[in-house]
Amino acid sequence: MPQANPTLRFSRRVERYLRYRPGYPPQVLAALRKECGLTPAAPVADIACGTGIFTRMLLDNGNVVFGVEPNREMREAAERLLARYANFTSVNGTAEETTLPARSVEFATAAQAAHWFDLSRARREFVRILKPGGWAVLLWNERDTHSTPFLRDYEQLLIACGTDYQQVRHEHTTANIGSFFAPAPFRERVFDVRQEFDYVELEGRLLSSSYVPLEGQPNHESMLKDLRGIFDAHQKDGRVAMDYHTRMYYGRVS
Repeated sequence: MPQANPTLRFSRRVERYLRYRPGYPPQVLAALRKECGLTPAAPVADIACGTGIFTRMLLDNGNVVFGVEPNREMREAAERLLARYANFTSVNGTAEETTLPARSVEFATAAQAAHWFDLSRARREFVRILKPGGWAVLLWNERDTHSTPFLRDYEQLLIACGTDYQQVRHEHTTANIGSFFAPAPFRERVFDVRQEFDYVELEGRLLSSSYVPLEGQPNHESMLKDLRGIFDAHQKDGRVAMDYHTRMYYGRVS
């Protein structure tokens, strides 16, 4: 059964998440610099920062970043990963209750996380912590499901074996994104990302997802058997490719 509390869903998947999840293309920060005036001087709240994949990009840009993460295991992984950054502060909080002071940041970002939020409550919290004229930024990597035979078969595997895959897909958030920013206008940018995997890496990528069964859970072994068959059918030189569209939505909320 899937973990009902989204805060706890990744507790047993942290190491795989760190190793096998995709990052974000440099065009993301380039767009925020050009279109939102992001500079290294801008303090940022990275909401539901997880293991710190996007947080590190912001830190490397020179920003002071408050990484807000409710899951203890994910938060501790981010603290280990980002320990060398003096401009990083780890915060135990949620998108709906960050614990940050009012009007304390110029950007509030959320990467690969908005589909877990209570969007109306998160919006109010973003408004509360943002300085006047601040920017809300939601982004995620949306896996391509149909462009190659491998991706089509992988998608069918998730539909067949996923615990609640259909309910937590990012596409649901994409369809409702206007309600988060309304009545403020917002903009969208889309970039492409690709990962290549051998079989061990592909298995790790699959098991990093919160909607698939882990070791000891029903259908786990049969799922991995099917994954092996998909890999063997589509691999070229021992590797397969997974393509994503990085979707980024940004605007000034008030």
